Amino acid sequence: MAASNKAVLGPLVGAVDQGTSSTRFLVFNSKTAELLSHHQVEIKQEFPREGWVEQDPKEILHSVYECIEKTCEKLGQLNIDISNIKAIGVSNQRETTVVWDKITGEPLYNAVVWLDLRTQSTVESLSKRIPGNNNFVKSKTGLPLSTYFSAVKLRWLLDNVRKVQKAVEEKRALFGTIDSWLIWSLTGGVNGGVHCTDVTNASRTMLFNIHSLEWDKQLCEFFGIPMEILPNVRSSSEIYGLMKISHSLKAGALEGVPISGCLGDQSAALVGQMCFQIGQAKNTYGTGCFLLCNTGHKCVFSDHGLLTTVAYKLGRDKPVYYALEGSVAIAGAVIRWLRDNLGIIKTSEEIEKLAKEVGTSYGCYFVPAFSGLYAPYWEPSARGIICGLTQFTNKCHIAFAALEAVCFQTREILDAMNRDCGIPLSHLQVDGGMTSNKILMQLQADILYIPVVKPSMPETTALGAAMAAGAAEGVGVWSLEPEDLSAVTMERFEPQINAEESEIRYSTWKKAVMKSMGWVTTQSPESGIP
Repeated sequence: MAASNKAVLGPLVGAVDQGTSSTRFLVFNSKTAELLSHHQVEIKQEFPREGWVEQDPKEILHSVYECIEKTCEKLGQLNIDISNIKAIGVSNQRETTVVWDKITGEPLYNAVVWLDLRTQSTVESLSKRIPGNNNFVKSKTGLPLSTYFSAVKLRWLLDNVRKVQKAVEEKRALFGTIDSWLIWSLTGGVNGGVHCTDVTNASRTMLFNIHSLEWDKQLCEFFGIPMEILPNVRSSSEIYGLMKISHSLKAGALEGVPISGCLGDQSAALVGQMCFQIGQAKNTYGTGCFLLCNTGHKCVFSDHGLLTTVAYKLGRDKPVYYALEGSVAIAGAVIRWLRDNLGIIKTSEEIEKLAKEVGTSYGCYFVPAFSGLYAPYWEPSARGIICGLTQFTNKCHIAFAALEAVCFQTREILDAMNRDCGIPLSHLQVDGGMTSNKILMQLQADILYIPVVKPSMPETTALGAAMAAGAAEGVGVWSLEPEDLSAVTMERFEPQINAEESEIRYSTWKKAVMKSMGWVTTQSPESGIP
């Protein structure tokens, strides 16, 4: 009887957003795209030695269960009936690599995170085998050979972890990026779990041909990867399987709900920002910074250090869209570093206060090349530097310089994108955790010298995954027709400094970047193997 008092809101869609630094579960109203409730858990990162970054796949999975459970409890408190959740989408940190045992369901090693650098020597020896006049890896995948992508991480695991080698020999091993690990686990795991990925995540492994949209035999042979351990590749919006999580009683309420959307986090944000037109772009400020520009049905290859990647394919029979992407390794991670390693702030929010106190970096520049430099340089030998220090410099200036670094790195990518596309962006659409920092947003507008536009609901990554899930064939509760997409309220930041000052600061930044390069040689301890 009591249940009849529950609010009826029409169909709801849930989204698992599994990022590098945290996991969230969010529930949206599919008719209005309004966020009804969510829960977030921070994820531990392990640094077993310099340049190595790992996470525990089981901790990641448990964080997903916890977020689902807590969100369902919160919906209950709001009198919202969770039986209205009609579908679930998954969005995930990309490139992070997991190998697990399909018989026991246990991971065979920690997840090797996208930021990890242990594969530098693997990359160097592989690159010697690519003919200079025919870079078949880049032409098939759209990616430069780099520590960033999954194939080299998987190669390292096969070379160095006996448990992984043995499981492959005994045909017990499954490989996946985080989306595959989660979908397999959430659809039953050892009891019939579905081993799949979507085209956007597959396109970040370096084993996937982005033209034929299939795993590529030549690439698998080049990296020495057995094809039988790879997941099935599906579109970003279709029913992959049904939730089976009976061991966790409270979350068991979602038993039988289809998982029907899957997008790598940056593709999900592109969809969530409604960048469905050619030339529309978004920048996400998370652990790293990722600027994606929709290039439509054709692959545009970059001459300026950008990646060509699959943007989305929203249905089995729907066409594929591609994007040009600029990737910055360290954005929000620099704030976490100031908090956890230097201890100059206690919470990430405090950086805004410190930066506000001084309003300038006073000539201090911070290049956070902790994992080398990604786009547009692809320079693995770079390391972080703070330069231009004087006796006057204090922690406030360093905090300000850290925020500026995020903006300068974005400017470098935007310049590369403008050169590749030939059409300068008139404004930049932004999202992600750091966009709540008003000083950062204003700085970004000043350094780019174009307006920065932010949706009032910054959870666009989760929204994109929810849209893909709700629009899937067989679910059909979310319309992606342009006229049905709900209008989003935006906040605008206009540039407030003169162009000349902006240029001077930018050219000094470039000087600092040059100084950060060439720190590391292969013989350094970080390439050591346990």
